[in-house]
Amino acid sequence: MTASAEKQAPPVSERALRIRRALISVSDKRGIVDLARGLTSLGVEIISTGGTAKSLKDAGIHVVSVSEVTGFPEILDGRVKTLHPNIHAGLLAVTENERHREELDRHGIRPIDLVVVNLYPFESTVAQPGVGIGEAIENIDIGGPAMVRASAKNFLYTAVVVNPDRYAALMEELRNSGGLISERTRFELAREAFDHTAQYDTAIARYLHSLDGSEELPEVLMLAERLHLPLRYGENPHQVGGFYSSTEPAFEKIHGKELSYNNILDLSAGWGLVKEFEEPAVVIVKHNNPCGVGTGKDVAEAFAKALATDPKSAFGGIVAVNRRVDRIAAEAMNELFLEVIASNEFSEDARSVLQKKKDRRLVTMKESSGLPAWEVRSAVNGFLLQSSDRLVLSKESVKVVTARKPTNDELDALMFAWRVAMHVRSNAIVYARSDRTLGIGAGQMSRLDSARIAALKAEEAGLDLKGCAVASDAFFPFADGLLEAVRAGASTVIQPGGSVRDAEVIRAADEHGIAMVFTGIRHFRH
Repeated sequence: MTASAEKQAPPVSERALRIRRALISVSDKRGIVDLARGLTSLGVEIISTGGTAKSLKDAGIHVVSVSEVTGFPEILDGRVKTLHPNIHAGLLAVTENERHREELDRHGIRPIDLVVVNLYPFESTVAQPGVGIGEAIENIDIGGPAMVRASAKNFLYTAVVVNPDRYAALMEELRNSGGLISERTRFELAREAFDHTAQYDTAIARYLHSLDGSEELPEVLMLAERLHLPLRYGENPHQVGGFYSSTEPAFEKIHGKELSYNNILDLSAGWGLVKEFEEPAVVIVKHNNPCGVGTGKDVAEAFAKALATDPKSAFGGIVAVNRRVDRIAAEAMNELFLEVIASNEFSEDARSVLQKKKDRRLVTMKESSGLPAWEVRSAVNGFLLQSSDRLVLSKESVKVVTARKPTNDELDALMFAWRVAMHVRSNAIVYARSDRTLGIGAGQMSRLDSARIAALKAEEAGLDLKGCAVASDAFFPFADGLLEAVRAGASTVIQPGGSVRDAEVIRAADEHGIAMVFTGIRHFRH
């Protein structure tokens, strides 16, 4: 939120609300005893339910049970407690409305000025392994969201708090004002409350959709994500930026400056690619494209191969590693200015080396981190949604279309190049051997230009392309792109096929003794 937005007053007049009566029913009991004790010291009557009431009574706080207010016991194993007119009329009454006041008096109902409620822990419950649908269903809160929504709707006359982190500021305002809550605070709390219930309902809907494993497009796209990391700015300093997630972030910064918008974009790109490899692998990313990928017997060897592809572009890049970073690898990385280094783990020796540069970010990735099931991007007046590009290609699934078949070593190089090309912005051309990239051409409007740029990058790095493999993320529309790769030194090609000029491209490959395979799979990345 911009500073100007924070200062803007809510679209209502300013009226303070005196808190005389509060209903407290929380699943997350952090700070609740201190809050209730503070409210009691101001003369506020506390109404509560079940486990919350017991916690408060055990702390010596006087509590009126919800059953006393409703005149009806909690029933159905606690499924029905607060769903009663004596509660909801107290939350929804417009106390300035004479008819509302008369109806409350006629039925012996008193207004409830403050509601402190947070909901059953549905998200954390279903995140646990082995949780069945029965347990999940029992953690779908009904009465809580009803009270939160009622109070938030009626924020002119009822305050609602769903976040324990708000308790301290709430009590400070009440003490300083003699028991009053400003309308501005109530407006902000109501907005937060509706965010809370929207995210809660979204989590339930997502879970239920996930049970059948369907990859069909959802009828409703739900984006109730929580702000986990406010960023200094977006891609550029004049843009606002933040990182949102419906779960806890898959990464944790353990050293260095705060992560930027661009850091997180590049980190995501690098991590998605390095997870393609079983063997020790290193990916160096610059501007959302890999500029070097290598595998080896250990991280240090893999890093040396990745760096050799394009050491100039690697300066200021992001490094993703799929193994523990040890001291030897850390010392090699420390020779270069790198914005971010991400791995599942860093040895203590590695950290002591890499943390000598205070601005360099070190990030640990959680084991569960990986490609999301769905990818979402904004578009004109809406969003685009697609399933993640997760197709796995095997040596056995490719189709040899040329007279010469690739050797086993060439097939290994083709598969390596293909894995990388999947993660390069289109039009993508990747020259590679079986354990490293040699040249990468990314994001060009012409595939021919990508082939030329990739070869130029290899030449600048002093790398020999003779006998290498080349991967193209989409078919060659003409033979010129293939011939450019052949002139650069490629001896074997992997591409999707499917062009109306496939026969022309195959003929050109045969004329130059090139082995070429078709995948039947395209990997555009825009």
